[in-house]
Amino acid sequence: MRKITLLFAFISMITLQSCTVNENNDTVDNDTISEVYELRNINLNSINNNHYYFYDEFNPNIVASDVVLIYRMSDLINSSTPVWQQIPKTLYLDEGELDYDFDFSKQDFTIYANATYNLSLTPEYVNNETFRLVIIPGYASNRSLKMVDFSDYNAVINAFNIDDSKVTVLK
Repeated sequence: MRKITLLFAFISMITLQSCTVNENNDTVDNDTISEVYELRNINLNSINNNHYYFYDEFNPNIVASDVVLIYRMSDLINSSTPVWQQIPKTLYLDEGELDYDFDFSKQDFTIYANATYNLSLTPEYVNNETFRLVIIPGYASNRSLKMVDFSDYNAVINAFNIDDSKVTVLK
Protein backbone atom coordinates (compact mmCIF):
# COMPACT_ATOMS: atom_id res chain seq x y z
CA MET A 1 0.00 0.00 0.00
CA ARG A 2 2.85 2.33 0.86
CA LYS A 3 4.46 1.79 -2.58
CA ILE A 4 1.17 2.62 -4.32
CA THR A 5 0.82 5.83 -2.28
CA LEU A 6 4.38 6.85 -3.14
CA LEU A 7 3.79 6.07 -6.81
CA PHE A 8 0.55 8.08 -6.78
CA ALA A 9 2.30 11.03 -5.07
CA PHE A 10 5.14 10.92 -7.62
CA ILE A 11 2.73 10.89 -10.59
CA SER A 12 0.72 13.75 -9.01
CA MET A 13 3.84 15.85 -8.57
CA ILE A 14 4.82 15.41 -12.21
CA THR A 15 1.31 16.17 -13.44
CA LEU A 16 0.77 19.21 -11.23
CA GLN A 17 4.15 20.66 -12.09
CA SER A 18 3.05 21.24 -15.67
CA CYS A 19 -0.18 23.01 -14.71
CA THR A 20 -0.47 26.75 -14.98
CA VAL A 21 -2.86 29.12 -13.31
CA ASN A 22 -4.53 31.78 -15.40
CA GLU A 23 -5.56 34.67 -13.24
CA ASN A 24 -8.35 36.93 -14.42
CA ASN A 25 -6.89 40.41 -14.63
CA ASP A 26 -9.56 43.02 -15.41
CA THR A 27 -6.97 45.66 -16.25
CA VAL A 28 -5.67 43.77 -19.29
CA ASP A 29 -7.43 44.83 -22.44
CA ASN A 30 -6.75 42.39 -25.26
CA ASP A 31 -9.76 43.23 -27.41
CA THR A 32 -9.61 47.00 -27.85
CA ILE A 33 -8.76 48.17 -31.30
CA SER A 34 -6.74 51.29 -31.89
CA GLU A 35 -8.75 54.30 -33.00
CA VAL A 36 -8.18 57.87 -34.16
CA TYR A 37 -10.50 60.80 -33.56
CA GLU A 38 -10.13 64.30 -34.94
CA LEU A 39 -11.17 67.56 -33.33
CA ARG A 40 -11.44 70.32 -35.95
CA ASN A 41 -11.65 74.09 -35.57
CA ILE A 42 -11.35 73.94 -31.80
CA ASN A 43 -11.18 77.21 -29.88
CA LEU A 44 -9.52 76.74 -26.53
CA ASN A 45 -11.26 78.43 -23.59
CA SER A 46 -9.46 81.09 -21.62
CA ILE A 47 -8.83 80.57 -17.90
CA ASN A 48 -6.79 83.78 -17.87
CA ASN A 49 -4.50 85.54 -20.35
CA ASN A 50 -1.78 82.88 -20.06
CA HIS A 51 -3.84 79.68 -19.67
CA TYR A 52 -6.31 78.14 -22.12
CA TYR A 53 -7.95 74.70 -22.26
CA PHE A 54 -10.33 72.42 -24.16
CA TYR A 55 -12.32 69.75 -22.31
CA ASP A 56 -14.42 66.91 -23.69
CA GLU A 57 -15.77 63.54 -22.61
CA PHE A 58 -15.37 60.14 -24.21
CA ASN A 59 -18.70 58.70 -25.27
CA PRO A 60 -18.59 55.83 -24.60
CA ASN A 61 -15.83 55.72 -22.01
CA ILE A 62 -12.56 54.17 -23.07
CA VAL A 63 -11.20 51.09 -21.30
CA ALA A 64 -9.26 52.01 -18.14
CA SER A 65 -6.07 50.41 -19.49
CA ASP A 66 -6.16 52.28 -22.82
CA VAL A 67 -3.60 54.98 -23.56
CA VAL A 68 -4.37 58.28 -25.29
CA LEU A 69 -1.86 60.08 -27.49
CA ILE A 70 -2.70 63.57 -28.76
CA TYR A 71 -1.23 65.28 -31.80
CA ARG A 72 -1.72 68.91 -32.87
CA MET A 73 -1.79 69.87 -36.52
CA SER A 74 1.09 72.33 -36.60
CA ASP A 75 1.21 72.95 -40.35
CA LEU A 76 -0.06 71.88 -43.77
CA ILE A 77 2.34 70.88 -46.52
CA ASN A 78 -0.62 70.97 -48.92
CA SER A 79 -4.39 70.57 -48.53
CA SER A 80 -4.11 66.82 -48.04
CA THR A 81 -0.84 66.58 -46.07
CA PRO A 82 -1.04 67.82 -42.48
CA VAL A 83 1.95 67.94 -40.17
CA TRP A 84 1.16 66.33 -36.78
CA GLN A 85 3.10 67.28 -33.68
CA GLN A 86 2.76 65.21 -30.51
CA ILE A 87 1.85 67.02 -27.33
CA PRO A 88 3.11 67.75 -24.74
CA LYS A 89 5.16 70.22 -26.73
CA THR A 90 6.89 73.51 -25.96
CA LEU A 91 7.02 76.19 -28.65
CA TYR A 92 9.57 78.98 -28.38
CA LEU A 93 8.04 82.08 -29.95
CA ASP A 94 9.13 85.72 -30.12
CA GLU A 95 6.43 86.53 -27.52
CA GLY A 96 7.65 83.86 -25.10
CA GLU A 97 7.19 80.17 -24.33
CA LEU A 98 3.99 78.27 -25.17
CA ASP A 99 3.36 74.79 -23.74
CA TYR A 100 0.72 72.39 -25.03
CA ASP A 101 -0.16 69.56 -22.68
CA PHE A 102 -3.06 67.22 -21.92
CA ASP A 103 -4.45 64.77 -19.42
CA PHE A 104 -7.01 62.00 -19.75
CA SER A 105 -9.03 59.46 -17.84
CA LYS A 106 -11.29 56.71 -19.13
CA GLN A 107 -14.12 59.26 -19.10
CA ASP A 108 -12.63 62.51 -20.43
CA PHE A 109 -9.64 64.50 -21.58
CA THR A 110 -8.37 68.07 -21.37
CA ILE A 111 -5.93 69.83 -23.70
CA TYR A 112 -4.02 72.78 -22.22
CA ALA A 113 -2.13 75.74 -23.68
CA ASN A 114 -0.06 77.65 -21.12
CA ALA A 115 2.25 80.54 -21.96
CA THR A 116 4.73 82.90 -20.37
CA TYR A 117 2.95 85.75 -22.18
CA ASN A 118 -0.61 86.87 -22.94
CA LEU A 119 -1.93 84.25 -25.39
CA SER A 120 -4.39 86.71 -26.92
CA LEU A 121 -1.34 88.14 -28.72
CA THR A 122 -1.10 84.90 -30.75
CA PRO A 123 -4.69 83.74 -31.34
CA GLU A 124 -3.54 81.36 -34.09
CA TYR A 125 -2.26 79.04 -31.33
CA VAL A 126 -5.57 78.80 -29.42
CA ASN A 127 -8.26 79.30 -32.10
CA ASN A 128 -9.28 77.00 -34.95
CA GLU A 129 -6.91 74.30 -33.77
CA THR A 130 -7.05 70.70 -35.05
CA PHE A 131 -6.08 67.77 -32.86
CA ARG A 132 -5.94 64.02 -33.37
CA LEU A 133 -6.54 61.67 -30.46
CA VAL A 134 -5.05 58.21 -30.95
CA ILE A 135 -6.37 55.60 -28.53
CA ILE A 136 -4.20 52.53 -28.24
CA PRO A 137 -4.70 49.48 -26.03
CA GLY A 138 -2.68 49.46 -22.84
CA TYR A 139 -1.55 45.88 -23.43
CA ALA A 140 0.46 47.16 -26.39
CA SER A 141 3.22 48.20 -24.00
CA ASN A 142 3.76 44.47 -23.36
CA ARG A 143 4.41 43.82 -27.03
CA SER A 144 7.59 44.56 -28.88
CA LEU A 145 6.75 48.20 -29.64
CA LYS A 146 9.82 49.66 -28.02
CA MET A 147 11.03 50.68 -31.47
CA VAL A 148 7.92 52.80 -32.25
CA ASP A 149 8.58 56.52 -32.22
CA PHE A 150 5.39 57.76 -30.52
CA SER A 151 6.27 61.34 -31.40
CA ASP A 152 5.81 60.39 -35.07
CA TYR A 153 2.08 60.21 -35.85
CA ASN A 154 2.64 58.14 -39.01
CA ALA A 155 4.85 55.62 -37.18
CA VAL A 156 2.11 55.12 -34.57
CA ILE A 157 -0.58 54.73 -37.24
CA ASN A 158 1.54 52.12 -39.02
CA ALA A 159 2.51 50.24 -35.86
CA PHE A 160 -1.12 49.82 -34.80
CA ASN A 161 -2.48 49.16 -38.31
CA ILE A 162 -4.83 52.14 -38.19
CA ASP A 163 -6.54 53.15 -41.41
CA ASP A 164 -5.83 56.88 -41.45
CA SER A 165 -8.49 57.45 -44.13
CA LYS A 166 -11.22 56.45 -41.65
CA VAL A 167 -10.61 59.02 -38.91
CA THR A 168 -13.76 59.84 -36.94
CA VAL A 169 -14.34 63.59 -36.76
CA LEU A 170 -15.78 64.60 -33.39
CA LYS A 171 -16.08 68.37 -33.85
